[in-house]
Amino acid sequence: MSNRGPLNIALIGAGNISGQYLDTLGTFPDVRLTAIGDLDVSRAHTAARKYHVPEAGDPESVLALPDVELIVNLTVPAAHTEVALASLRAGKHVYGEKPLALSPRDGARILAEAQACGLRVGCAPDTFLGAGLQSAQRALQAGAIGEPVSASAVLQGPGPDAWHPSPAFFYAPGAGPLFDMGPYYLTALVALLGPVTRVAATARTARSRRVAASGATFPVEVPTHLHTLLDFANGPSATATFSFDSPEPRSLLEITGTEGTLSLPDPNTFAGPLRIRRFEDDDWRPLPVHGTTAGRGLGVLDMARALRTGQEHRASGELALHVLETMTMITEAAETHATAHVTPWHSTLRPLPDDWNPTASTLTADLRPSASPRPGT
Repeated sequence: MSNRGPLNIALIGAGNISGQYLDTLGTFPDVRLTAIGDLDVSRAHTAARKYHVPEAGDPESVLALPDVELIVNLTVPAAHTEVALASLRAGKHVYGEKPLALSPRDGARILAEAQACGLRVGCAPDTFLGAGLQSAQRALQAGAIGEPVSASAVLQGPGPDAWHPSPAFFYAPGAGPLFDMGPYYLTALVALLGPVTRVAATARTARSRRVAASGATFPVEVPTHLHTLLDFANGPSATATFSFDSPEPRSLLEITGTEGTLSLPDPNTFAGPLRIRRFEDDDWRPLPVHGTTAGRGLGVLDMARALRTGQEHRASGELALHVLETMTMITEAAETHATAHVTPWHSTLRPLPDDWNPTASTLTADLRPSASPRPGT
């Protein structure tokens, strides 16, 4: 494999989300899409033809390709661990869709395997690398609302039953509103406020079965409405609601500090708006939003560039494992009606440089890594 120039990547999983990645990754000159794999081989070939990807086949054949350096794992949550471990054992770095795994134990297994193989793990969501949340991070660091004190997060709606062609997996272990949508909100909060230390929660399931748009019914195996309290190591606290039981879609993410409140964009997007209201203000006012709104795959690109230069990538396996453990502890707290503690995690997520441009090539044939890739993250 080359250790310079664009990074050769392959996708495993050609389902509903893959199109969003393929639309974006094809615009980045620092990565090269070489293959698509899926258990449904015909679906892999269809996607490969549409996006002009040279190779397609089943997952095993894609993992056997010698030029592939990084696997983008877009399988359903129940397969995340199996595919990640297989990718690492095939000598490939891996970047996965969220959640990292179904359990912190399996997530830790993935990171341990990466460490043993001298490889890296990355994981969605990467929306915190978009212009909206990056601008929020810069505003907080500049003291726009003083010292952060508290945060509020709300994700509610009727669930994906009406629009997704196969919605049953959204109500299976590893999904539900917490594991499916929670990572966007929790990752944004961790990126902006630091790691979570403890949680308390309540949870309900409104209906034991759901109906897909096709008319088929399927069981609900996870809570569909959760309220949680979170404490952060740096001092702030937050309240969060995650629900698939409301007829009204709603997204809210706010951070309040000693000098005012910052209203953030939907953390499942890459753009604004970003607003602020300080105590002396009569109303909300907009803040400038700078950065990229390219879409899903920014974390893959940041990881590819980091692999070539020996720097740390931002949407890391460690961050994803912390968010996964936080969600697991929220579930445990709801079941036991007791406060649950989250394993301490110590990291500061660097904002992207102001001149970070996903569509400008930074990896040329003459570039040599400045250091060996840092394994296991």
